[in-house]
Amino acid sequence: MGFIRVLTVFGTRPEAIKLFPVIHALEADHRFDNRTCVTGQHREILDQVLALAGIVPDHDLTLMRDGQTLDQLTARALTGIGQVLDAERPDWVVVQGDTTSAFAAALAAHYRKIPVCHVEAGLRSANTHHPWPEEANRRMISSFADLHCAPTQRAADALRTERGEGAQIHLTGNTVVDALEWVTQRIMQQPDLACGLAEWERRFTGRKILAVTTHRRENLGAGLINIARSVHEIARRSDIAVIFPVHPNPQVRSVMQAELGGRDNVALIEPLDYPHFARLLAISHLVLTDSGGVQEEAPSLGKPVLVPRETTERPEGIEAGTAKLVGTDPIVIEREIARLLDDPAAHAAMARAHNPYGDGRAAMRIGDLLAG
Repeated sequence: MGFIRVLTVFGTRPEAIKLFPVIHALEADHRFDNRTCVTGQHREILDQVLALAGIVPDHDLTLMRDGQTLDQLTARALTGIGQVLDAERPDWVVVQGDTTSAFAAALAAHYRKIPVCHVEAGLRSANTHHPWPEEANRRMISSFADLHCAPTQRAADALRTERGEGAQIHLTGNTVVDALEWVTQRIMQQPDLACGLAEWERRFTGRKILAVTTHRRENLGAGLINIARSVHEIARRSDIAVIFPVHPNPQVRSVMQAELGGRDNVALIEPLDYPHFARLLAISHLVLTDSGGVQEEAPSLGKPVLVPRETTERPEGIEAGTAKLVGTDPIVIEREIARLLDDPAAHAAMARAHNPYGDGRAAMRIGDLLAG
């Protein structure tokens, strides 16, 4: 019997983090011939993950252009990935999540009647504009996918409601847990991988660290300003420090620099590679983030998560008590941060809550499903 030829397609850092365990599993499995295609949707921060995971893409499309609109990016991704599919002729195309790269890859595969495996399938916020455009992307990918790898029971149930009981829907767990366990072990073996925060750790000794990330399109504008102002106000406290890896989007950077630049206890730093971000989560007291992936990662390390969004496609964390939606009203954000800083019982309740996102064996299960 010949190898099962798989083409794994991704373009952003979160995709790379959640797919490198799958790529590792496929490459270690004699049943597969795995090939990778990256779109370069997050160029520099994507390359950091590729280097860490030891992945050299077989195809690199470098699709990003300054000022490119979503429809322009989608069109370039669709035709570029289509050319790769015609050259590789895989048995399966594997995509993850809800990015433009994932949607374009699934659609290009569908046009060629190539089966699609959707990793982290079934997340739903019930609002196609929150998050935007991700909610629509993942719904459309689900309509093309042949194999749905659901990270949680809720996601699997949502897919069965939409696709029917005959669909190939499997509860695998979330590969982000696999990735975090892998990188944590690497840091233990090679501490230098995450030593770049040492200066801030020394400077902020004795303070509770608030880790902040924000980048969602629906928060650009007024939402982002409100998030920045809430952090500005909470940073008036002498018992905390803020470490904020600022997204490269100029719309994010300009707001954060204007509101938070120059404060002694606020570190506006460059985006972190994966080991350093794992280290930031480890040293933080709590996390304020609009990132979906961080809502899954932080609970694995026992860190409470406040989510400045109106909805989340990861309600399991809300239900389990590991995360809480706080919207973008600065008064609400400040109040909820202060509660977790000042109330040890409230902090402990979130820190000790059950992590609903998996056991670190999702990639192995996905490989077995692809093998049939």
